[in-house]
Amino acid sequence: MDRTRMNLPDIDPDLPVLIAGPTASGKSALALDIAARQGGVIVNADASQVYDCWRVITARPSAEEEAQAPHALYGHVPHDAEYSAGHWLREVLSLLKGPDRVIIVGGTGLYFTALTEGMADIPATPAAVRAEGDALSLEALRAELDTETARRIDLQNRARVQRAWEVLKATGRPLASWQDGTPPPALPLQGCTAMVLNSEKDWLETRIRKRFGLMLEQGAMAEIEAMRDRFDAALPSCKAIGVPELMGYAQGRLTLEEAKERAAVATRQFAKRQRSWFRARMKDWHQVSLA
Repeated sequence: MDRTRMNLPDIDPDLPVLIAGPTASGKSALALDIAARQGGVIVNADASQVYDCWRVITARPSAEEEAQAPHALYGHVPHDAEYSAGHWLREVLSLLKGPDRVIIVGGTGLYFTALTEGMADIPATPAAVRAEGDALSLEALRAELDTETARRIDLQNRARVQRAWEVLKATGRPLASWQDGTPPPALPLQGCTAMVLNSEKDWLETRIRKRFGLMLEQGAMAEIEAMRDRFDAALPSCKAIGVPELMGYAQGRLTLEEAKERAAVATRQFAKRQRSWFRARMKDWHQVSLA
């Protein structure tokens, strides 16, 4: 990694490090570099990389990379298990209390804001309410949200909209109200080194397309075949970018070129949403410019 071209902040070896950034921006490489220089355990903050069924497709660190430094919260959740920002936060809190300094890296902005801004202790959603929400359209879910909650969330993101709807339905209290009662953060920004990786769209687009080709070479289709009989499009694990597209190819519904193009478009759109979140919610983080 060419650190000379990056405007990295001074990194205190005694403080936790947070590295956020869009997909394919080089976050994992930077985390490994810091761990090699200063020590620490690398902790996953990517919602897709928690599942045990995908390594190559979600660009989890390779076995060789994991051997270079301790890693945590990667591939530790079954494909059909429920897992949320709340689950992740509880696991990270236990790591923060451990003996090793943490280097938390990923692209799921909600995880980082839960850690550094606090997270409301919202009761779990009953299965019946979840099933009712699953049966509704995105438009129907949005129509029932209160104005303030609708203003705060990405209304194009079905998972976020349904979560807000479920909270309202299950508790009778809007998600925005729960958020306003959020307790103090577990890790305030002043207690860590927090960085956001920023890049030009064209630079990132090139890396996205190159990385998808590498995934195919490294065994992405083997992962797809291994999950073929367990694939469920409704599960969060099966919505990881690249999975629906390559499963479509495996099932004969798409050509390989169609799958690659659809995955590239989906990744580009996802990266755009990530950058929007980082700009809106991480203005006080150190901004690291990439090539």
